[in-house]
Amino acid sequence: MKNSVAGIDYRFTDPKLLQQALTHRSLGARNNERLEFLGDSVLNLVVTSRLYELCPDAQEGDLSRMRARLVRGASLADIASGIGLGKHLNLGEGELKSGGFRRASILADAFEALLGAIFLDGGFKACHQVIAELFDPMIEALPAAEDLKDPKTRLQEWLQGRSRPIPVYHLQREEGADHAKRFYVICRLQDEDAEVESSGSSRRSAEQAAATLVLRQLQEKAGK
Repeated sequence: MKNSVAGIDYRFTDPKLLQQALTHRSLGARNNERLEFLGDSVLNLVVTSRLYELCPDAQEGDLSRMRARLVRGASLADIASGIGLGKHLNLGEGELKSGGFRRASILADAFEALLGAIFLDGGFKACHQVIAELFDPMIEALPAAEDLKDPKTRLQEWLQGRSRPIPVYHLQREEGADHAKRFYVICRLQDEDAEVESSGSSRRSAEQAAATLVLRQLQEKAGK
């Protein structure tokens, strides 16, 4: 039974923990979901600690946005892909046929389960070291804190900074089948006759897209 994953600098004393971390629920009851729960908590703690140490000038809100960017599912799936985790996964027949070893959600969950297994096998110090080695370069590469704010927040702060009312969002319509629905949203400025319509695969993404367009227009106008 193997006791390590090629992309992680850690060898398990108990290979059964690694086996469980790599086992998806589609293969049976003894799967990685409990380890995923544990790994998620350890990951958040260590990333929070590293951000606190490496970004001494960042405010609380900035630290929260940085952490959210680092531990989101897409980021974890990228790490899992980078260390070749997919080829080690134990999947049920259905997941194998559908390419589950490439699915972002399965990769992200397995990565968190792997961290949970390392924590149980080697303790907090060993898990901290693994996480720091993977995430410190990502922390260094983070964009400016302002760029991490979502478009709706940036638009609201831009308007409030000029004593203007916050924008209003209205859902205009929904189109398409349930599995491929498209949402159309209008963002309207309350103190002038201006509105922008945009769309997205969810109401939230449509609102964010509309806010991006409105903010761009306001910044261009202010720059003239």
